[in-house]
Amino acid sequence: MAALEKIMTAEELIRLPMGMGERYELIQGELKTMTPAGSRHGKISARVGRLLDQFVSEKKLGEVFGAETGFILRRNPDTVRAPDAAFVSANRIPAEGIPSGYWPGAPDLAVEVVSPDDKAVEIKTKVREYFQAGARLVWIIYPETREVDVFRSAHESLNLSAQDNLEGDEVIPGFLCSVAKLFE
Repeated sequence: MAALEKIMTAEELIRLPMGMGERYELIQGELKTMTPAGSRHGKISARVGRLLDQFVSEKKLGEVFGAETGFILRRNPDTVRAPDAAFVSANRIPAEGIPSGYWPGAPDLAVEVVSPDDKAVEIKTKVREYFQAGARLVWIIYPETREVDVFRSAHESLNLSAQDNLEGDEVIPGFLCSVAKLFE
């Protein structure tokens, strides 16, 4: 008889030791080890985060979070995802400030940079989970093709190439940058 696997909670996940290059996400209570990002992936994640943070900070629209920030997308069993960049609007920031643990719920904008080993089904699952948890916009960035898929819902997307502009829509009003700038 096989041993039963223990379902992990978000509270248990945040207490796991860091180090040795280990990164985790929690998918319906199951711990998933994530491979550390490659150099190009990290550069693009940092760039999009910096561009968003500069604009959002100047306009006082909310907060931008970097890679590895956990968002609790589901409870019982818990799902905690860590997008490569994220934005939460000012009206969702609690009066007492940003929580020290994982953010309860989805960000308004979740940004994922696709790694060479990411599977299409996994990307679609993440998009669906973000929207089910309350996200309003999801950007999926493809370094290999220099494209961005902009999702306004789990089923409505727009594909942008390097010649196009990426906009924040009503989620980050006024944000605009060329897709090519993400890959410079």
